[in-house]
This record gives sequence, structure tokens and C-alpha cells, in this order.
Amino acid sequence: MPDLHFELVTPEKLVRSEDVYMVVVPGVEGDFGAMAGHAPVMTVVKDGELKVYKTQGAQPESIAVSGGFAEVSGKGLTILAESAGA
Repeated sequence: MPDLHFELVTPEKLVRSEDVYMVVVPGVEGDFGAMAGHAPVMTVVKDGELKVYKTQGAQPESIAVSGGFAEVSGKGLTILAESAGA
């Protein structure tokens, strides 16, 4: 399966821009996993942790996020977070 282009942006800077296998997002309506080919969706992100899977079967990398929005489109997943850290 092709990779998902993932970008994590805060008001201060572009935190990440890379191709990954999957990202699990803490949405206010529940956590969801975004992969290549995911249907377009936009949701509010709650305080929590993104789980970034670089490859299928890999251990996830956790990134703490605080608030913001997530958009999945044909271009990939973009998260606009109020703040983000490791």
C-alpha cells in the first residue's frame, strides 16, 4: 500500500513532514487511524498522543498534541495543533 503523507504543524513551526504507513489521531469523536486511501474527513483533535507508524508492523512513535484540527484529504493527513512535543 502506498504511504500516507503526514504533516504536523503548530503556530510556531512545521514539526513533521514525512511519508508514513499510518497515524492514529486522538479525535474528539474517538481515535481514528489514517492510512493512504482514507476517505476525506476533518475533525477536532483533543489533547492526547498521535501514534505514528512509519511502516506496517512497526512500533509506533508517540507525539503529544494539544488541541487543533486534523484533515485527511487526497494529499494526506495534516494536523494543525495548538502545541506538539515528543
